[in-house]
Amino acid sequence: MKKIGLFYATKAEKTSWVAEKIQQEFGEDKIEVVPIEQAWENDFAAYDCFIVGASTWFDGELPTYWDELLPELRTMDLNGKKVAVFGLGDQIRYPENFADGIGLLAEVFEGDGATLVGFTSSEGYTFERSKALRGDHWCGLVIDLDNQSEQAKKKIKDWCEQVKKEFK
Repeated sequence: MKKIGLFYATKAEKTSWVAEKIQQEFGEDKIEVVPIEQAWENDFAAYDCFIVGASTWFDGELPTYWDELLPELRTMDLNGKKVAVFGLGDQIRYPENFADGIGLLAEVFEGDGATLVGFTSSEGYTFERSKALRGDHWCGLVIDLDNQSEQAKKKIKDWCEQVKKEFK
């Protein structure tokens, strides 16, 4: 299996919960955690594949820890690398920018030449708009722990099985 880096904010409680489940599904010895708060360009260069995650803040923004890294991320050459994006959102309180953070991360990594994998169906969600939407699919795994927490573990498990195949 290719070398996989799992990039997320280790201090963000909900994002960390999802990331820990992803790590368990892949197998802790098959994936390396890289705290985004400490990540640099050379951290991304060390991996063949990335799993990157973030929640969506405020009016559809990326959390500060990703925002601060974006200028550096936008200069990377990620041709030949694969990236799977996961994130969180609240479709009831923020339906007009639900899970936008996932779409924003996907745009940056695709702009750097990475191949996006891990698309999932948007069926079963209620929202108005999202930058994470590509046709009728999300450009990654969308988890709403505020309103659909009972579905989270199954969605994570199914997504991880899909991404494992797409990373090969």
